[in-house]
Amino acid sequence: MKNNTLEKILNIDLLFAGTALIILIIVTFMGVIMRYFINDPIIWQEEIQLFCFAWITFWGGGAVFRNGGHIAIDVLVDLFPEKIRKIIDIIVYVVVLLILLFLFMQSFVLVKQFYVTKRITNILGIQYYIIYGALPLCCVLMIINYSIAVYKKLKGGIKL
Repeated sequence: MKNNTLEKILNIDLLFAGTALIILIIVTFMGVIMRYFINDPIIWQEEIQLFCFAWITFWGGGAVFRNGGHIAIDVLVDLFPEKIRKIIDIIVYVVVLLILLFLFMQSFVLVKQFYVTKRITNILGIQYYIIYGALPLCCVLMIINYSIAVYKKLKGGIKL
């Protein structure tokens, strides 16, 4: 698989997060207009907004890992020699990987529970496993993206 194809596949998180953000902005704007100017609020607005917030958070997390955009306080780490910094990077990678694996397992159980119980939202009747199904999938994407980013960092910017 070429790098270009791999990048397109990995950028699917940006597509979903961006689409959810656009929908969130439109629905929120429409909600304000309907409530304050037409005096007829949209009853399903909050469900769509919560759906969009969840998807922006989950899908956006993978993109941030890929671009190295998560907050890092590395003032102390920068004081160490290069070899020790690489060891610290590996330790941090392992800790983050373990946390993401734990989050994946727990979110998988949650989504499975929503699927089995067929729980739906009150107004639109959207199944909760559709809303939260993004979390285990995005945990896998975060692991992949973070692994690629750490590999590139440790190898000095080598392209995959």
